[in-house]
Amino acid sequence: MGGRGSGRHRQFGSWDTEDFRSLDVRWLKREGLLEPGRIAQVTWSRRDRVTGEIGIIAERGRIILDYRQRPRGGEWETLSYPVDLVETPCNLGGARPWFLCPNPGCRRRVAILYADRLFVCRHCLSLTYPSQREDATDRAARRADRIRDKLGWKRGILNGPGWLKPKGMHWKTFQHLCWKHDLFASRALAGMREDLDRRYGRR
Repeated sequence: MGGRGSGRHRQFGSWDTEDFRSLDVRWLKREGLLEPGRIAQVTWSRRDRVTGEIGIIAERGRIILDYRQRPRGGEWETLSYPVDLVETPCNLGGARPWFLCPNPGCRRRVAILYADRLFVCRHCLSLTYPSQREDATDRAARRADRIRDKLGWKRGILNGPGWLKPKGMHWKTFQHLCWKHDLFASRALAGMREDLDRRYGRR
Protein backbone atom coordinates (compact mmCIF):
# COMPACT_ATOMS: atom_id res chain seq x y z
CA MET A 1 0.00 0.00 0.00
CA GLY A 2 1.11 3.57 -0.51
CA GLY A 3 0.21 7.00 0.70
CA ARG A 4 -1.67 9.75 -1.06
CA GLY A 5 -2.08 8.97 -4.71
CA SER A 6 0.03 5.80 -4.29
CA GLY A 7 2.86 7.38 -6.23
CA ARG A 8 0.79 9.47 -8.62
CA HIS A 9 1.44 13.19 -8.56
CA ARG A 10 -1.31 15.74 -9.04
CA GLN A 11 0.07 19.02 -10.38
CA PHE A 12 -3.10 20.98 -10.89
CA GLY A 13 -6.32 21.23 -8.90
CA SER A 14 -7.54 19.01 -6.14
CA TRP A 15 -7.19 15.25 -5.82
CA ASP A 16 -10.06 13.13 -7.06
CA THR A 17 -11.41 9.69 -6.27
CA GLU A 18 -9.52 8.02 -9.13
CA ASP A 19 -6.18 9.00 -7.58
CA PHE A 20 -6.70 6.60 -4.66
CA ARG A 21 -7.20 2.89 -4.22
CA SER A 22 -10.69 2.15 -2.95
CA LEU A 23 -12.87 -0.46 -1.27
CA ASP A 24 -16.52 -0.67 -2.30
CA VAL A 25 -18.80 -2.33 0.24
CA ARG A 26 -21.25 -3.34 -2.53
CA TRP A 27 -18.50 -5.28 -4.32
CA LEU A 28 -17.42 -6.93 -1.06
CA LYS A 29 -21.00 -8.09 -0.48
CA ARG A 30 -21.36 -9.45 -4.04
CA GLU A 31 -18.15 -11.44 -3.55
CA GLY A 32 -19.36 -12.83 -0.24
CA LEU A 33 -16.54 -11.14 1.66
CA LEU A 34 -18.83 -9.69 4.35
CA GLU A 35 -19.94 -13.10 5.64
CA PRO A 36 -18.76 -13.49 9.27
CA GLY A 37 -15.72 -15.72 9.44
CA ARG A 38 -14.62 -15.02 5.86
CA ILE A 39 -10.93 -14.20 5.42
CA ALA A 40 -9.73 -12.87 2.09
CA GLN A 41 -6.92 -11.05 0.34
CA VAL A 42 -7.96 -8.26 -2.03
CA THR A 43 -5.52 -6.98 -4.62
CA TRP A 44 -5.31 -4.03 -7.00
CA SER A 45 -3.61 -4.43 -10.33
CA ARG A 46 -2.86 -2.61 -13.54
CA ARG A 47 -2.07 -4.42 -16.78
CA ASP A 48 -1.73 -7.76 -14.94
CA ARG A 49 0.74 -6.35 -12.38
CA VAL A 50 -0.30 -6.32 -8.72
CA THR A 51 0.05 -2.78 -7.32
CA GLY A 52 -1.39 -3.28 -3.82
CA GLU A 53 -3.06 -5.79 -1.53
CA ILE A 54 -5.01 -5.85 1.70
CA GLY A 55 -6.26 -8.53 4.06
CA ILE A 56 -9.94 -8.49 5.07
CA ILE A 57 -11.39 -10.44 7.99
CA ALA A 58 -15.19 -10.36 8.22
CA GLU A 59 -16.85 -10.36 11.63
CA ARG A 60 -20.43 -9.74 12.66
CA GLY A 61 -21.16 -6.05 12.07
CA ARG A 62 -17.66 -5.14 10.93
CA ILE A 63 -14.58 -6.06 8.92
CA ILE A 64 -10.94 -5.91 9.97
CA LEU A 65 -8.51 -4.35 7.49
CA ASP A 66 -4.95 -5.63 7.72
CA TYR A 67 -2.12 -4.36 5.51
CA ARG A 68 1.31 -2.81 5.33
CA GLN A 69 1.87 0.69 4.02
CA ARG A 70 4.71 3.13 3.69
CA PRO A 71 4.23 6.90 3.50
CA ARG A 72 6.38 8.51 0.86
CA GLY A 73 9.93 8.53 2.21
CA GLY A 74 8.90 6.81 5.46
CA GLU A 75 9.22 3.39 7.03
CA TRP A 76 6.90 0.46 6.43
CA GLU A 77 4.22 0.00 9.08
CA THR A 78 1.63 -2.69 9.67
CA LEU A 79 -1.94 -1.51 10.22
CA SER A 80 -4.89 -3.52 11.49
CA TYR A 81 -8.16 -1.85 12.47
CA PRO A 82 -11.94 -2.40 12.30
CA VAL A 83 -14.43 -0.76 9.98
CA ASP A 84 -17.99 -0.96 11.27
CA LEU A 85 -20.86 -1.96 8.98
CA VAL A 86 -24.51 -0.94 9.06
CA GLU A 87 -27.46 -1.94 6.88
CA THR A 88 -30.48 -0.10 5.56
CA PRO A 89 -33.59 -1.86 4.20
CA CYS A 90 -34.19 -1.94 0.45
CA ASN A 91 -37.60 -1.11 -1.02
CA LEU A 92 -37.98 -4.56 -2.56
CA GLY A 93 -36.69 -6.49 0.43
CA GLY A 94 -33.26 -7.33 1.72
CA ALA A 95 -30.75 -4.85 3.07
CA ARG A 96 -27.98 -2.69 1.69
CA PRO A 97 -24.64 -2.59 3.55
CA TRP A 98 -22.66 0.56 4.29
CA PHE A 99 -19.31 1.35 5.81
CA LEU A 100 -19.10 3.70 8.75
CA CYS A 101 -16.03 5.83 8.04
CA PRO A 102 -13.39 4.72 10.61
CA ASN A 103 -12.17 8.29 11.12
CA PRO A 104 -13.36 9.04 14.70
CA GLY A 105 -14.20 12.62 13.74
CA CYS A 106 -16.41 11.54 10.82
CA ARG A 107 -18.29 8.22 11.05
CA ARG A 108 -20.25 8.97 7.88
CA ARG A 109 -22.26 6.17 6.29
CA VAL A 110 -20.63 5.57 2.90
CA ALA A 111 -20.36 2.90 0.20
CA ILE A 112 -16.70 3.49 -0.68
CA LEU A 113 -13.55 4.09 1.35
CA TYR A 114 -10.32 5.50 -0.09
CA ALA A 115 -6.78 4.67 0.99
CA ASP A 116 -4.46 7.32 2.35
CA ARG A 117 -2.74 6.01 5.48
CA LEU A 118 -6.11 4.65 6.61
CA PHE A 119 -9.14 3.82 4.49
CA VAL A 120 -11.55 6.71 5.04
CA CYS A 121 -14.38 8.39 3.12
CA ARG A 122 -13.83 10.91 0.35
CA HIS A 123 -15.03 13.77 2.56
CA CYS A 124 -12.16 13.17 4.99
CA LEU A 125 -9.66 13.41 2.12
CA SER A 126 -11.47 16.33 0.43
CA LEU A 127 -11.71 14.33 -2.80
CA THR A 128 -13.78 15.38 -5.77
CA TYR A 129 -15.27 13.14 -8.42
CA PRO A 130 -13.45 13.32 -11.79
CA SER A 131 -16.64 14.51 -13.46
CA GLN A 132 -16.72 17.59 -11.21
CA ARG A 133 -13.68 19.10 -12.90
CA GLU A 134 -13.97 17.70 -16.40
CA ASP A 135 -14.97 19.36 -19.61
CA ALA A 136 -16.41 17.41 -22.52
CA THR A 137 -12.94 16.63 -23.90
CA ASP A 138 -11.68 15.25 -20.57
CA ARG A 139 -14.84 13.23 -20.11
CA ALA A 140 -14.54 11.62 -23.55
CA ALA A 141 -10.85 10.79 -22.98
CA ARG A 142 -11.62 9.25 -19.57
CA ARG A 143 -14.37 7.09 -21.03
CA ALA A 144 -12.04 5.96 -23.80
CA ASP A 145 -9.40 5.07 -21.18
CA ARG A 146 -11.90 2.99 -19.21
CA ILE A 147 -12.59 0.96 -22.34
CA ARG A 148 -8.85 0.66 -22.98
CA ASP A 149 -8.48 -0.83 -19.49
CA LYS A 150 -11.17 -3.42 -20.25
CA LEU A 151 -9.43 -4.33 -23.51
CA GLY A 152 -5.94 -4.45 -21.99
CA TRP A 153 -4.68 -1.54 -24.10
CA LYS A 154 -2.19 1.00 -22.84
CA ARG A 155 -3.96 4.10 -21.50
CA GLY A 156 -3.94 7.25 -23.60
CA ILE A 157 -5.84 7.74 -26.85
CA LEU A 158 -2.65 8.95 -28.58
CA ASN A 159 -1.18 5.48 -28.15
CA GLY A 160 -3.53 4.13 -30.80
CA PRO A 161 -5.74 1.04 -30.54
CA GLY A 162 -4.69 -2.47 -29.68
CA TRP A 163 -5.59 -5.29 -32.01
CA LEU A 164 -5.94 -8.46 -29.93
CA LYS A 165 -9.26 -9.47 -28.41
CA PRO A 166 -8.94 -10.20 -24.68
CA LYS A 167 -9.10 -13.90 -23.90
CA GLY A 168 -12.64 -15.03 -23.10
CA MET A 169 -14.33 -11.91 -24.49
CA HIS A 170 -17.01 -12.46 -27.13
CA TRP A 171 -16.30 -10.97 -30.55
CA LYS A 172 -19.56 -9.01 -30.48
CA THR A 173 -18.57 -7.44 -27.13
CA PHE A 174 -15.06 -6.70 -28.41
CA GLN A 175 -16.35 -5.03 -31.57
CA HIS A 176 -18.89 -2.96 -29.60
CA LEU A 177 -16.20 -1.76 -27.16
CA CYS A 178 -13.89 -0.88 -30.05
CA TRP A 179 -16.68 1.14 -31.64
CA LYS A 180 -17.39 2.99 -28.39
CA HIS A 181 -13.68 3.62 -27.83
CA ASP A 182 -13.27 5.11 -31.30
CA LEU A 183 -16.31 7.33 -30.75
CA PHE A 184 -14.99 8.74 -27.45
CA ALA A 185 -11.44 9.03 -28.82
CA SER A 186 -12.71 11.01 -31.81
CA ARG A 187 -14.62 13.39 -29.54
CA ALA A 188 -11.59 13.89 -27.32
CA LEU A 189 -9.24 14.53 -30.26
CA ALA A 190 -11.70 17.00 -31.77
CA GLY A 191 -11.86 18.85 -28.45
CA MET A 192 -8.06 18.95 -28.25
CA ARG A 193 -7.84 20.43 -31.75
CA GLU A 194 -10.41 23.10 -30.87
CA ASP A 195 -8.49 23.95 -27.70
CA LEU A 196 -5.23 24.32 -29.64
CA ASP A 197 -6.96 26.51 -32.22
CA ARG A 198 -8.27 28.80 -29.48
CA ARG A 199 -4.90 29.02 -27.76
CA TYR A 200 -2.89 29.81 -30.84
CA GLY A 201 -5.51 31.76 -32.78
CA ARG A 202 -5.76 29.29 -35.62
CA ARG A 203 -8.56 29.67 -38.09
